[in-house]
Amino acid sequence: MPIWLKAAGKWGSIFAILALIITLLKQIIAFVGFLTMAIKLLVVLVFVALIFGIGFMIFRTRSQKRKAQE
Repeated sequence: MPIWLKAAGKWGSIFAILALIITLLKQIIAFVGFLTMAIKLLVVLVFVALIFGIGFMIFRTRSQKRKAQE
């Protein structure tokens, strides 16, 4: 095997490994972005549920007070 074929094979494998590492890092970054978006959405949903819960408690308390006055 000629020396230039060995060198090309060596560099080709190094470039292939680098390409795989770069692709893996891109996928990891995308996955972290997805996880942070999911956590943000969960926090917003919990906050909205809390606001609705407080509103429901206020409405129920007013209704109970009106029934007690009658």
